[in-house]
Amino acid sequence: MFIASGTLIRASRLSPYLPLFSLSSSSKPYPLSFPPPPNPNPNPNPRSPFSSPSSSSSRHFSDFRSPLSHRALLRSSAAVIERFERRIATMATRNAYESILTPLSKPGGGEFGKYYSLPALNDPRIDKLPYSIKILLESAIRNCDEFQVTAKDVEKIIDWENTSPKQVEIPFKPARVLLQDFTGVPAVVDLACMRDAMNRLGSDSNKINPLVPVDLVIDHSVQVDVARSENAVQANMELEFHRNKERFGFLKWGSNAFRNMLVVPPGSGIVHQVNLEYLGRVVFNTGGLLYPDSVVGTDSHTTMIDGLGVAGWGVGGIEAEAAMLGQPMSMVLPGVVGFKLSGKLNNGVTATDLVLTVTQILRKHGVVGKFVEFYGEGMSELSLADRATIANMSPEYGATMGFFPVDHVTLQYLKLTGRSDDTVAMIESYLRANKMFVDYSEPQIERVYSSYLQLNLEDVEPCVSGPKRPHDRVPLKEMKVDWHSCLDNKVGFKGFAVPKETQNKVAEFSFHGKSAQIKHGDVVIAAITSCTNTSNPSVMLGAALVAKKACELGLEVKPWIKTSLAPGSGVVTKYLEKSGLQKYLNHLGFHIVGYGCTTCIGNSGDLDEAVASAISENDVVAAAVLSGNRNFEGRVHPLTRANYLASPPLVVAYALAGTVDIDFNTEPIGTGKDGKKIFFRDIWPTNEEIADVVQSSVLPDMFKATYEAITKGNPMWNQLPVPSGTLYTWDPTSTYIHEPPYFKDMTMSPPGPHGVKDAYCLLNFGDSITTDHISPAGSINKDSPAAKFLMERGVDRKDFNSYGSRRGNDEVMARGTFANIRIVNKLLKGEVGPKTIHIPTGEKLSVFDAATRYKSEGHDTIILAGAEYGSGSSRDWAAKGPMLQGVKAVIAKSFERIHRSNLVGMGIIPLCFKPGEDADTLGLTGHERFTIDLPPSVSEIRPGQDVTVVTDTGKSFTCIARFDTEVELAYFDHGGILPYVIRNLINDKH
Repeated sequence: MFIASGTLIRASRLSPYLPLFSLSSSSKPYPLSFPPPPNPNPNPNPRSPFSSPSSSSSRHFSDFRSPLSHRALLRSSAAVIERFERRIATMATRNAYESILTPLSKPGGGEFGKYYSLPALNDPRIDKLPYSIKILLESAIRNCDEFQVTAKDVEKIIDWENTSPKQVEIPFKPARVLLQDFTGVPAVVDLACMRDAMNRLGSDSNKINPLVPVDLVIDHSVQVDVARSENAVQANMELEFHRNKERFGFLKWGSNAFRNMLVVPPGSGIVHQVNLEYLGRVVFNTGGLLYPDSVVGTDSHTTMIDGLGVAGWGVGGIEAEAAMLGQPMSMVLPGVVGFKLSGKLNNGVTATDLVLTVTQILRKHGVVGKFVEFYGEGMSELSLADRATIANMSPEYGATMGFFPVDHVTLQYLKLTGRSDDTVAMIESYLRANKMFVDYSEPQIERVYSSYLQLNLEDVEPCVSGPKRPHDRVPLKEMKVDWHSCLDNKVGFKGFAVPKETQNKVAEFSFHGKSAQIKHGDVVIAAITSCTNTSNPSVMLGAALVAKKACELGLEVKPWIKTSLAPGSGVVTKYLEKSGLQKYLNHLGFHIVGYGCTTCIGNSGDLDEAVASAISENDVVAAAVLSGNRNFEGRVHPLTRANYLASPPLVVAYALAGTVDIDFNTEPIGTGKDGKKIFFRDIWPTNEEIADVVQSSVLPDMFKATYEAITKGNPMWNQLPVPSGTLYTWDPTSTYIHEPPYFKDMTMSPPGPHGVKDAYCLLNFGDSITTDHISPAGSINKDSPAAKFLMERGVDRKDFNSYGSRRGNDEVMARGTFANIRIVNKLLKGEVGPKTIHIPTGEKLSVFDAATRYKSEGHDTIILAGAEYGSGSSRDWAAKGPMLQGVKAVIAKSFERIHRSNLVGMGIIPLCFKPGEDADTLGLTGHERFTIDLPPSVSEIRPGQDVTVVTDTGKSFTCIARFDTEVELAYFDHGGILPYVIRNLINDKH
């Protein structure tokens, strides 16, 4: 069976006619009050949805709901049911590895519980496994019922050194699911819609319930409407609730209507920082069964939790829904890159500089679909927050995980963040007993890795990344030269093609009655933002020390630069206040604007009209500097064409300089109060200064107080009215929450595989089309189809909100698909923007209008693309939107792993050109009509088989069908994953 090299599969291993969900309809949902903080033993009831399978025969029996084989998915229902009934009658209810279930003793007597002991297997291969693979192994052993998970699966993992190069498939059951509100809303919409579909088809809608803990953190909605103001937090939160009241009410309804769903209210923090400081368990103790924490999340930066030794990564919303409903995920057993760290960071070098360096190294090495595991003596020099910063940017370097095994540093962090001594003792005891703890004071067993890298931390130097991609690292000392080369270079990732004669042009404008100037490279947004950095006290307090030194020397930030500070949790506010440094940040305009992602995801708010006009009218290449993790063009703000990722202290420094066109080594940042020139070195703190203030200001009580307050909600959240009932009452006039048409006219018979006949090319793309291009998360352009739709329904422009906030409305999102103003479509011959050519007439239309016309004329459409199609944040709407626009297939050089599986999940065919070929080498212009021939029966299609594409111009070429598993073929047969799940659940006779 063909599986493309380096691809990690994100399909769920689902069963045709077995229970997918909690079948009890009588269980009482969570009360309206906010649930308590996570407990390592969240529910002692063995029949609880929180329970792990396999810990007793009764629990185990309730978990029989997975395939006998992948081929069985595609056979007749009668044969499957007959085979299942024979199997169930003879099957043992015990775990195949019950003999290694071992008590874990407490140091003072008694026991913590029982666990599946890896050492008890007495297999020398296990000792050499990477720690990250051991987590997959423990999960397979604990869930091994010879049904969902088999002993053969366990053996594949134990023999990882030999099996991983062969791209073998294994099942994995994560312990929990993590959502944020942008991706969480459509997930809850889908669950509500599935309940309705169940109801319409005469089945029990209350079967739809999460079977594993689901944590949803509302952090993506707050925008920087108000900045540089003492009142910014309150003002922005009021606007956030005004805009999102309906969405928030819907999520609050979901937390009551669905069991096992905890919703963290707005204003609490950024999902990944909350996960790190509060939600992460490290080790679960469920009903007396101990096992490692693991998580999949609907945000690609879920990987931040890998810094805590918890295996976690991002999946699409579609896959997360299957995981939360208790299904094992089918994944390719990944290779693991061993990354050895040595030495220590030099003075003045930050964790941000380190992660940008690591990102560049790993992108060059090639780690897509792989785990990266860090080790070596340099680990002792990295704080937990530094590790989390590196783990956070796994998506930017392309890895599934950037994993840091648990060691003493981890345990210290758990205590710092308020986890109890008993909990930490249990975690350490379990991990030591199961040989999953790293003790650097003991001799280390040499691990086997797929490949090896190393970095001496002393070689890391201050740097930024940009102007358009996170992995385009620029050493700080080369920044000025690099900037000028970007102005000169042709338009591309490192070029703006500004003519030499206009590069020094200065545009005059009036700002609040005072004359002002702006030129290429001037900073208009400086944002301390993003989970990547705001979770790290060293860089946050480092930024505050820069502000202090700058204020004392008399430096100021220009008033038209939009400065902001958006911490990832309330803990940051507490330690900035205790240190006495927040006032200096405030003086420079870095007031706290809210607790959420803000500028990092495009919620940067409007620029002052005078600044915006000066940029637009003079075609200025304006800059944003942010402590984020993504800087793709058009993401941060439509008017900032140059966007640089930098550490929080550097964000402050660039705000003070007012431009990225500066050499910090030789040019002054500004002039002090005594007329003296002030240089970068004058305001930069030493590592010792930062360490001292961290030691005195970051205290465990701050974490405890912050997260106790979170459980109580806030007044605006607590006052939200919530509809009652387990079925949602859809409002047809709502522009936020709308019932999607996925199950419209659905019958119980799968539609079968569809080929494509005489399809037109909707869009013809080059390389690196991201999910930001496909499904924008930022502001809604006033001239876009989505804006027109909203205005026709009486929504004022000021109330448009963002695309991300409207992900619960398919009508808005279909119109927002391919609406990014920076999109480059080859059909437009160099013109940039969200338009395309309607091939039959030659008319230039918005992408949505062209797609609508093709659909009304009865024509299929396809998309041509280059390499890395769908890279960037995991977004299910990047697949849902094209499906609703009528796209039947995407033909690309390569796909980002999550996006490819999302396309399959929505019934779109992903095809890859053969190596060395693409649309250009084949002479395709996009003006052809395309026919893709597929067999009429899914049983005749193999994963990864060759497929012939024929055009009306006589060209014929062969592509690889990127259905990578049998399960994905089953989804395709049913028209997508959600109809597949519905049919299977309704056909369930057990």
